[in-house]
Amino acid sequence: MRRHTVSMTLLRLTEKVRLAWRGRRDERGDVPGWVLITVMTAGLVSGLWVLAGPKLGEIFSNAMDSVTGP
Repeated sequence: MRRHTVSMTLLRLTEKVRLAWRGRRDERGDVPGWVLITVMTAGLVSGLWVLAGPKLGEIFSNAMDSVTGP
């Protein structure tokens, strides 16, 4: 279910970028580099989060449980 949510979010983001650039017919050319870098970074972070999120949460919970306070 989580992968579906991430996929849908990325799909919506790329569609918004595509629609935003479609209106600029006078500026034909390639998509700016910063847009590609932003979309790819978001995709990588989302993918890693889906894969590593549960394990990172478990590690954090174990670390917090092992802390003893005054």
